[in-house]
Amino acid sequence: MRNLTLALFLGVFVVQSLIPVLADSFTSPFGQEFVKIPAGEFVMGTTDFDLLIKEVKPEKVERLKKELPAHKVRITNPFYLATTEVTQKMWKEIMDDEPGRERRWLRQDWAQLPVSRVTWNDVQDFIEIINRADDSYHYRLPTEAEWEYAARAGTTGLRPFAYEDMAKYAWYRQSSDNKPMPVGTLLPNAFGLYDMIGNVWEWVADTFDRDYYKISPSEDPKGPATGMRKVMRGGSYHCSPERVRVGIRGSYVDFRSLSVLGFRLAADKK
Repeated sequence: MRNLTLALFLGVFVVQSLIPVLADSFTSPFGQEFVKIPAGEFVMGTTDFDLLIKEVKPEKVERLKKELPAHKVRITNPFYLATTEVTQKMWKEIMDDEPGRERRWLRQDWAQLPVSRVTWNDVQDFIEIINRADDSYHYRLPTEAEWEYAARAGTTGLRPFAYEDMAKYAWYRQSSDNKPMPVGTLLPNAFGLYDMIGNVWEWVADTFDRDYYKISPSEDPKGPATGMRKVMRGGSYHCSPERVRVGIRGSYVDFRSLSVLGFRLAADKK
């Protein structure tokens, strides 16, 4: 069945590749829009740590120090990033399975929900399949630095919007009824990206090290060379507001999955 799925997918690509696209964006063979993120410099990490600790309980402050020190990072090459997370529909069409809780696949809006309960290793299998189908772009997970740079979209602070406007931009516990919501239904950031914080946590490419920011290179950091714990970013529909922000860092082992954890694709022009 997986081979049949790939064959059908490759056939779809032949048709969709003929569709003209804008120079600064493109639509992938599996129907997902990507926008070009320009090269640039930003401050990675949490600069407003004093403000952050006012939002959290004292016993949680220590674990947030993995967001320090804030440091300048330069992204030297432009890249493309999907405007939304990979959806359940995309995953099912390509991987021919339905990961996660059955009730999410029975919802009327199941197709546009972000896929979850996929391991980091599962995501690599997904990426391998879609890369066979496109001679123009190479797909991958964004690095942690690319993810935060794109999420900030030129802004600084805890969030790229005012705290009182959170419900306009992000799905979190109080706004989502504690369940995932269809992608792309709230306001995008300045790069045109939806759900960069909230809805589901997103896997990124990097291996996790809580102290990596202390030794991170200033240009195109890619995380430690080895390790099974991979970085997840952005918070989720299950998080309380103080955890739904740009600088938050989480991690999980690469062979396990969570119902609050999905992913978003990056791409480079071949």
